[in-house]
Amino acid sequence: MKKIFLLLMLIVFICCGCGKKNDEIYSNDLHTIIKRDKLIVGVKTDTYPFGYKDKQGRYMGYDPALGRLIAKGLLGDEKKIEFVPVTTSDRIMKLYSGDVDMLIATMTITPKRKDLIMFSKPYHVAGQAILVKKGSLIKNIQDLKEKKVAIVFGSTSEQSIRLAVPGVKIIGCKTYPAALQQLKSGKVDAIVSDDTILIGMALRDKSVDLLPKRYSKEPYGVALRKGPESEDLLTAVNNVIDIETHNGHLKKIKASFGIK
Repeated sequence: MKKIFLLLMLIVFICCGCGKKNDEIYSNDLHTIIKRDKLIVGVKTDTYPFGYKDKQGRYMGYDPALGRLIAKGLLGDEKKIEFVPVTTSDRIMKLYSGDVDMLIATMTITPKRKDLIMFSKPYHVAGQAILVKKGSLIKNIQDLKEKKVAIVFGSTSEQSIRLAVPGVKIIGCKTYPAALQQLKSGKVDAIVSDDTILIGMALRDKSVDLLPKRYSKEPYGVALRKGPESEDLLTAVNNVIDIETHNGHLKKIKASFGIK
């Protein structure tokens, strides 16, 4: 049903243009960005250390850092970028509404999503993991049977945990802070999500523990609108990822945020 809904939404966006003129729908996205002289990127603000705001309200984390590198590669200046906050549940809508040029928002590349979205090469590989309250008797994924598990709407976690643990009770949350609050209040027994997101929670809150095992591989990609208008932009983004990977810059940025 989710896939059908997204497909219907995509058709509506394409047909109506979401407020854009018809001649803009099929324009070359890279040329549009260069003409505008600014890159607009959707990032998360609730997924430390990948996407968050510091005390001064600045966008921080690995995803915004990658966005600045892409802006520099496309426009020659990492400051020629505007960030738009997105959530796991609304990020695809904001991409197709034209609010952003691309998403750099801990988005896992999956076959189903590739029906709707054009992805760059992976810029990070995460793994599904389990976060529990300190002292919990839950030690592995099989211990989640008949337990209440929080996931965030729009993530890949729900399908993964349902397949791995039949009978698990899924509790959907809109944001990661909301899921953490559910765990701390005892309304759920665990959170299942990408390890990179859960690591940030565990680093900031000593009342929870991240279990050591990983249960999948989740490659993150930069998400673009699917279509010929995005092909040149995809090539340019992949070139930036290649260059910054080979020169070791991405690795250094990861390390600076405590990401392995």
